[in-house]
Amino acid sequence: MNDLKIPFPEKGNLADWPNPIRPSWFTLGCETLDRDFAHYDEYKEYIPALGIPTIRLQAGWAKCEKVRGVLDFSWLDHIIDDAIGRGLNILLETDYGNPVYSGGGGADLSGGFPDSEEALAAWDNWVTEMAKHFRGRVRDWAMWNEPDNRLEVTAENIVDFNLRTADLIRKVIPDARIAGLSLAGRAGMFEACCQVLQQRGLTDVFDWIIYHGYRFNPDEACDLGKQYEAALRKYGIKAILRQGENGSPSERTTRFALRNYPWSEFSQSKWDLRRFIGDVGNGFETAVFTICDFNHIGREINRKGLLYADAEHHVLRKKQVYTAIRNMVTLIDRTIVPERGLGNVIAPADSSFYGFRDTKADGTFFVWWNRSGIPDDSEETLPCDVILKGTAFKEPVLIDPISGRIFEIPAGRCENHGDFHIFRGMPFADSPLFLKENGKK
Repeated sequence: MNDLKIPFPEKGNLADWPNPIRPSWFTLGCETLDRDFAHYDEYKEYIPALGIPTIRLQAGWAKCEKVRGVLDFSWLDHIIDDAIGRGLNILLETDYGNPVYSGGGGADLSGGFPDSEEALAAWDNWVTEMAKHFRGRVRDWAMWNEPDNRLEVTAENIVDFNLRTADLIRKVIPDARIAGLSLAGRAGMFEACCQVLQQRGLTDVFDWIIYHGYRFNPDEACDLGKQYEAALRKYGIKAILRQGENGSPSERTTRFALRNYPWSEFSQSKWDLRRFIGDVGNGFETAVFTICDFNHIGREINRKGLLYADAEHHVLRKKQVYTAIRNMVTLIDRTIVPERGLGNVIAPADSSFYGFRDTKADGTFFVWWNRSGIPDDSEETLPCDVILKGTAFKEPVLIDPISGRIFEIPAGRCENHGDFHIFRGMPFADSPLFLKENGKK
């Protein structure tokens, strides 16, 4: 495995820090079980160690109703009951269509909404009965995944179907928390949906608004989140912005998002860390896609997983990114909040810099990286200067979350200039590095 070259003495590893499941900014994707592209029992033991409290599942109408009028939730019971037993919260997504009905829509991604009178009635029945079945076990629900992949679908179509589904759930579970839209990122669609919600006086109908939006440079995707946050405020939408599905492959693929690029497990780790830390640094909840590679039957294996799986859905090993995500979650839980204006980095390339405050320990820490391009396999680091305002450390350390290595910062690197503290010659790479006070959380 690759490792960044950090020219400081090593003094520990995050592997020795506890990482219990606790409130978090992060959601973990456990998708495609509804189409049997992956098997939950193959990876369930790997979930708790990541420390992420919520998992995203897809409910799978076509798997629940293989015979018209006969609903069977037993496959989903098995998964949800096991996850709850492990201390996990469920975000249950209502999709896709069901071909046993004429006009029932497709059972896979981009299959399209049901549109016949008969199919819509059957959809209503499935959603209602599912809400009854999981009432008391599932409070958080998400709407149909990436409806904007179909070019004929309009903002009005998406909002209408979202509202139809949300209303059915809330009739059964009045305190349900609903995540709306779940948009792939077609240009202009996010703002168009916000405009429709405003025009209908429904600015408070959703608890979250979900977006995806893949970019080869993950920082550009984080910038997209800032544009969407501005759109929510522009139209008075009260929902919280939530990044609902992003991740990088660990090898070159020919299908799906971020295809035809020479990804590796090292560059995957860099991409994921930059995306998810950048999201939190901008104040957005964010989702890791996905726990495990899955074989999208008829297409190819989607290699965005934290775990490496074969075509028969067997998990063979952890990838490098599994440890990186575990380390990120160890360092950033829900007691950590972004705070602007605490400092900056002077670096030889375009940089991202985020300050965070630990509300429990009343301390601050800082993260930075080279955002100028797509992550690659380089292990090299360049020197940069980190300037902090009003923050003094007693025993500062540098942390590389990919490997978990903790480094001592050599004496003489920090200069104090009144209310400013300058750390000279700090490493600068296309992957996040943390500067924080030594000691476990």
